[in-house]
Amino acid sequence: MQRNDAVFLRIAGEERPAAEGQWFERRNPVTGEVATRAVAAKAADAREAAEAAARALPGWAETGPGARRLLLLKAADAVAAKAGEFVAAMMEETGATESWARFNVMLAAGMLREAAALTTQVAGEVIPSDKPGCLSMAIREPAGVVLGIAPWNAPVILATRAVATPLACGNTVVLKASETCPRTHALIIRALEEAGLPAGTVNLVTNAPEDAGRWSAR
Repeated sequence: MQRNDAVFLRIAGEERPAAEGQWFERRNPVTGEVATRAVAAKAADAREAAEAAARALPGWAETGPGARRLLLLKAADAVAAKAGEFVAAMMEETGATESWARFNVMLAAGMLREAAALTTQVAGEVIPSDKPGCLSMAIREPAGVVLGIAPWNAPVILATRAVATPLACGNTVVLKASETCPRTHALIIRALEEAGLPAGTVNLVTNAPEDAGRWSAR
């Protein structure tokens, strides 16, 4: 295992250890060797990630649709450019074949491009009013901080799906990586950040298998 295979939390654009300093290992299901060493977050770390996303929300929600679209298109290119890293991570963490891993990357990049196109389609509507002479409108606004929980079986596709549309609609995101493929999921956050998304817009938390479901329920 190389230094690049260590996965830290990503909170407010920064690489962080867990507050309690704990780690867990993910082993290659084929060879039994350690594939990834990742931070084992606890509830306090999850709250910190959620708070960082909440702080970033006003700025991201006010970012125009054209700017959001451009950043998501850059993110799609960043994901595609990391195909080799995604393939290595998926194969080592989940035992995936190279063809399945590359299909994941291709589809994930396409999802980000579809989400980019969605930014200008988030529209309100005029609705009937019971009061004469009045105009009633429904206006769509970002919902807030979104928690994405991604599984391992199609990790790049499903984690990207968990974050792409919320981001396109002006929400900020905390992605809970699967304990089975934390490095794979961390690469998605890295690609989004490298594309230029503001700090705190996307955040990553990883947890040990025995903690799965505990802190996310809070």
